[in-house]
Amino acid sequence: MVTLLRGGAYLINGTEIVEEGPEAEAAIKAKTGKTPDRGEASKQTISYGILESHNTSDSMEKLKIRFDKLTSHDITFVGIIQTARASGLKKFPMPYVLTNCHNSLCAVGGTINEDDHMFGLSCAKKYGGVYVPPHQAVIHQYAREMLAGGGRMILGSDSHTRYGALGTMAMGEGGPELVKQLLNQTYDINMPQVVGVYLTGSPIKGVGPQDVALAIIGAVFKNGYVKNKVMEFVGPGVSNLSADFRIGVDVMTTETTCLSSIWRTDEQIEQFYEIHGRKEEYRELNPGEIAYYDGMITVDLSMIRPMIAMPFHPSNTYTIDELNQNLMDILDETEKRAQVSLDGAVEFSLKDKVKNGKLMVDQGIIAGCAGGGFENICAAADILKGRYIGSDGFTLSVYPASMPVYMELIRNGCAATILETGAVLKTAFCGLCFGAGDTPANNAFSIRHSTRNFPNREGSKLQNGQISSVALMDARSIAATAANKGVLTPATDFDGEFGKYKYYFDKKIYENRVFDSHGKADPDVEIQFGPNIKDWPSMGELPENLVLQVVSEIHDPVTTTDELIPSGETSSYRSNPLGLAEFTLSRKDPAYVARAKEIQKAETERMKGGHPCHVLPVLKDVMGVIKTQYPDVNHTNTGFGSTIFAVKPGDGSAREQAASCQKVLGGWANIANEYATKRYRSNLINWGMLPFIIKEGELPFSNLDYLFLPGIRKAVAEKTDNITAYVVGEKGLEAFELTLGELTDEERQIILKGCLINYNRVG
Repeated sequence: MVTLLRGGAYLINGTEIVEEGPEAEAAIKAKTGKTPDRGEASKQTISYGILESHNTSDSMEKLKIRFDKLTSHDITFVGIIQTARASGLKKFPMPYVLTNCHNSLCAVGGTINEDDHMFGLSCAKKYGGVYVPPHQAVIHQYAREMLAGGGRMILGSDSHTRYGALGTMAMGEGGPELVKQLLNQTYDINMPQVVGVYLTGSPIKGVGPQDVALAIIGAVFKNGYVKNKVMEFVGPGVSNLSADFRIGVDVMTTETTCLSSIWRTDEQIEQFYEIHGRKEEYRELNPGEIAYYDGMITVDLSMIRPMIAMPFHPSNTYTIDELNQNLMDILDETEKRAQVSLDGAVEFSLKDKVKNGKLMVDQGIIAGCAGGGFENICAAADILKGRYIGSDGFTLSVYPASMPVYMELIRNGCAATILETGAVLKTAFCGLCFGAGDTPANNAFSIRHSTRNFPNREGSKLQNGQISSVALMDARSIAATAANKGVLTPATDFDGEFGKYKYYFDKKIYENRVFDSHGKADPDVEIQFGPNIKDWPSMGELPENLVLQVVSEIHDPVTTTDELIPSGETSSYRSNPLGLAEFTLSRKDPAYVARAKEIQKAETERMKGGHPCHVLPVLKDVMGVIKTQYPDVNHTNTGFGSTIFAVKPGDGSAREQAASCQKVLGGWANIANEYATKRYRSNLINWGMLPFIIKEGELPFSNLDYLFLPGIRKAVAEKTDNITAYVVGEKGLEAFELTLGELTDEERQIILKGCLINYNRVG
């Protein structure tokens, strides 16, 4: 089904794989008449060509990327624009689309959400952007329909910014990386490795894009096979997939922790652009005659079967048949694994969902950037036709990804078919994916064609004893389950026929509602603020020395951004840095905020010219121990703040607030064995936080310990590889070693300045 090569591989004429090894050269020469050169062959990937055309540096090893377009949604664009404004923004230098698809319900927090929307509209007018009102489209569907282009690059402040199926290399990053682009700076990365994803065969009836995606995620997430690399989809199987199918696979590549994705393109993608009135944006993309890949994933599409990702991660994958055949064993395994994620905070059971040997589901959702596509919903309608979901507890909600998709479902009758079953058809919305809509009942089990199923994401509040869980599935199997009144059922059991529906894109829907400045800024427009839209608080530079208190210690294998800063109801406070910070780690470590604030008092007092010991007396003893070895250290040359330890933090969302909230509460660092994603580490850096690494198994400190980092400013400035830190104890200073990993010169300056705002501040 899915296999991984252990090493690199050459792809010959896009159709034949030759594994790297002693016999590769002879084999390639026999096929092409040419002796392969690995360096030159690496330049023959689609990825290399796109990155080269967007690189502004003189080195293809150290890239400085300028993107073609930017896109954000309504829980990220306020903070991004506020940061850029503080740094002197006058005009958006490139097309920047502000969509309103996350807080679009305007139902939580009074007028807070609509104030954010009006802020976005006024900024689109003032700075020359595009504003997509609530309910018109989810961010990624609008980008597919209106922004993507062959060979282009798009940067978005949402982790699922993936338009590779359309020939666009797109990346999801935290807001500060978009700020850099708005200020005519660059996205700086080392040349990423490129992993080929070689597709063969065709999917069987009943198998959809989420099934293919989950099969790949299950094979590559835990081993890190594609972490921070580009996934390049090639092979003859690509042409056996429709544009919508490819898009559905592509958007889920985020869950592999890859950097980005790109696909070879053909006439089906050309037709996609033509349907959307943008045929000129199509570009045929293929690897060269001899292309080298740093790894190779082979996928036989004909062998994929309906999949399910069990709670609480997209990589916890099984075929639905496998789950049904080994039901109690797999449910028991899932429950045990879940208790690790939940820290045993609540009772969690799935085995009680089994009735008469069948797994009963409480809720089905087909939605968002992954599930809300035209073909997915049409296929679901075919399965549901003439069936009824019943009048018991099971519910089904369907969210088309854009209003043009919704309109075509009405015109072709699929909307009526779905509504007749007792299901509910709703407008484009991302909130259900992060707990702001369709939150299940306590102990309910939801199946969703959406992007994630992390703990807490679907509305659970462990501190209140409240838990529900989500499994990821394809729209087709969700529909089959709904038609079976909640009995978990693979779509391969459907014995009817799938219709062939032609899609017609109605551009008037956007023309009549979306504000498009066409790049023309109007500096006379006054930005419309609301009472919950606050400026970022002032932040100081990195001091000469640091005293840090460990205020949270997390030993889960992976810590998600949802656990660092919960989603759901907290989204209403994304425009209020201090208000949002109150929720930091609230569902993982409720004591964190109070602890961080306590040590922050010392730094606040110091910055005012006072003595930290006056507001936090324990520091007198801490500083006394430090002075036994470092007599020149005092409150004038030493800063005070907090840090957390987590094994592998940052999986999931691109949201910068996972880092900025810690900074707002006085955080100066994270200490980790590794960082789950590049984007979370970048968020830490852009908020002036030190992304420390400590070797696995070496943890000389405990929660609430004080750490001393002498000469940390000098170490950052002089690019010191290994940094000596100390645990401050009653018996003295106990040394241990930290590293910072590779940092660009600009990143070092950002950390030294205290944050990206300080680095760019005008005046």
